[in-house]
Amino acid sequence: MLKKRDVADSHALYELMIDPSVFPFVRQKAYSYEEFVFLTKQTIEAEERGELISRTILDEWNNPIGTINLFDINENSGFLGTWIGKPYFGKGYNKLAKDAFFEELFFYCDIQTVFMRIRKENIRSIKAASKLPYTTLANELRSDIYEKINQHGEVYDLFQIEKDQYHLYLMRSEQQEIVEAKEA
Repeated sequence: MLKKRDVADSHALYELMIDPSVFPFVRQKAYSYEEFVFLTKQTIEAEERGELISRTILDEWNNPIGTINLFDINENSGFLGTWIGKPYFGKGYNKLAKDAFFEELFFYCDIQTVFMRIRKENIRSIKAASKLPYTTLANELRSDIYEKINQHGEVYDLFQIEKDQYHLYLMRSEQQEIVEAKEA
């Protein structure tokens, strides 16, 4: 489902990223294939320095379909950036990718809080974030961060995922599976 970023995936990812329904919402925009390769190399180097965590999202046939990243890592927190190619919209990959990434971040990388900065006009992403049972709208809760990301006008909503909240979600999911197995 997820793998470390690899320059070899650049062509497939670039073709998916430049779609007009994806491109406006990508944080690391590349305006040419060569620029995308350069940004991918920079991303790999930044991860080696501990500045970010970046993974390629794969479909069930191991084809690259998007990326998921934790940017601006500071004090055991960072900002999530995810994009998935248009042919894969609405097929459940977003939730699967986030679940796998959060498990890695919270249980292997010592991250405590993941923030999501989502453009208010990006209805698809706001709906996806709101569906996640471990996500909290944090515009008021973390007003300092909300004001910082909107210093040039109210452009973004702020969501957050806390490690404890995610862990509680996992434990409840496991309990529900046990109950359903006993009932079957």
